[in-house]
Amino acid sequence: MSATLLVQVVSSFAAAAIPLLGPILTLRWGLAPEDIGYVSAVVSVGICWFLACGGPMLDHHGPIRTLQFGLVFVAAGLALLSQPIVSLGLAGALLVGLGLAPNTPAGSQVLMRTAPTGHRTLIFSIKQAGVPLGGAIAGIAVAPLVLAFGFVGAVSTLVAVVLVCAVLVQAFQPRLDAERGPRNRGWPRLFLSPSSLTRSARIINAHPGLPMLTAMGVSFSITQACITAFTATYMVIQHGQSLAQAGLYMSVLLATSTVARIFFGWLADRLGSGLLLLSVLALAAGSAILLLVWSAAASHWLVYGCMALVGATSMGWNGVHMAELARASPPAIIGDVTSSASLFGFIGSICGPLAFAMIASKTGSFTWPFVLVAGQLIIFGVFALAMVQLARRSHQ
Repeated sequence: MSATLLVQVVSSFAAAAIPLLGPILTLRWGLAPEDIGYVSAVVSVGICWFLACGGPMLDHHGPIRTLQFGLVFVAAGLALLSQPIVSLGLAGALLVGLGLAPNTPAGSQVLMRTAPTGHRTLIFSIKQAGVPLGGAIAGIAVAPLVLAFGFVGAVSTLVAVVLVCAVLVQAFQPRLDAERGPRNRGWPRLFLSPSSLTRSARIINAHPGLPMLTAMGVSFSITQACITAFTATYMVIQHGQSLAQAGLYMSVLLATSTVARIFFGWLADRLGSGLLLLSVLALAAGSAILLLVWSAAASHWLVYGCMALVGATSMGWNGVHMAELARASPPAIIGDVTSSASLFGFIGSICGPLAFAMIASKTGSFTWPFVLVAGQLIIFGVFALAMVQLARRSHQ
C-alpha cells in the first residue's frame, strides 16, 4: 500500500496543478479562461487510452514498473504543458493522462493480493485518498511556487518531484512485480488497437451488477472532473478571487475529500452495501454543489464550508466504488473490470468538461453548467436508490 499510495499522491499533486495553473496557461496560449476544460478533456483522453489498451503492458512489465513509466509520462507531459504553444500543451496533457491512468489497475492488482477481506473497502479508500491529498498539497503549494520561482520554475519543480518519486518506488519493484501476468512482447502493438474499447464493454456487460456500478461511476466522474477543472477558475474569473485564495479553497475541498474517502471506506465495510452509500452520496453531492453556487459570493468562511461539503460528497466516492467493483467481479478479471469501468468513467470525464466549457461559453457564466452537473447527479442518485430498494424487496 505504501508504494501505491506514494505514487497516487505525487501523480495527483502534479495533475491537480494543471487546473490551478489554468488562468496562467490560458493567458499564455491566448485562450478564454473556460478553455482550460479542453485541457482536462485531453488528459482524460490519455487516461481512457491507457485503460482501454494498457492491460498487456501492465501484464508484461508488472504493476510497479508500469507505475514508474506512468510517472515519466507525467513529467514529460508537464514539461510540454509549460511551453507557450497550444499544440505542445495539448500533447503534454495527453501524456499526463497516459501517465495517470496506471494508478487504477496497477493499484488494484497490488492491493487485491494483500488487503484483508473484512477491511478491503477501507484499504482501497486509503489508497484512493491519495488523489485528493495530492490535490490539497497542490492547492497549498502551487501559488507560492509560482510567486517564488515564476511559472516555468514552478513547473520544473513539479517535474523534479515526479521523477524523484519514480526513483523511490524502485525499492518496491522486485518484490511486487514478481507476480506479473503473461509476458507479451507485442504489447506496444496492442496499445494502439481500437478493438480494446469493445472488449471493455463486453467485460462490463457479462457480469450482473457491474453495469449499474459502472454507470454510477460515470455520473460521479462527470461531476468530479468538472469540479476539479473549473472551481478554481470559477472563483477567480466570476467572483474576483486571487489565485492564492482559489488555491486555498481547492485545498479545503480536496483535504476534506481525503478524510471523507477513508471514512466512507470504513462506513461501507460496516454497512455492507457500497451501492447504497454511493446512492446517498450522489444526492448529497448534487445538493452541496447547488449550495456552493448559491453562496459563492458570500463570506470566505461560508465558502470554505461549502467547499468542504462538496469535497466530502462529490469526491469521497472513489474508494468505495473501486472496492465494490472488485467485490462484484470474478477474481480472475478484477484488473480488467476495474480498468473497463474506469475507462467509461473517464469517458464521462472527457464529455463532462467539454459540455461544461461549451455551456459556459454560450451563457457567459459558470453558474448554469454547475447547476446542470449537480442536477444529473441528483437524478442518478434517485434512480440508483430506487434500484437498491427494489433489489432489497426482491430478496425479502
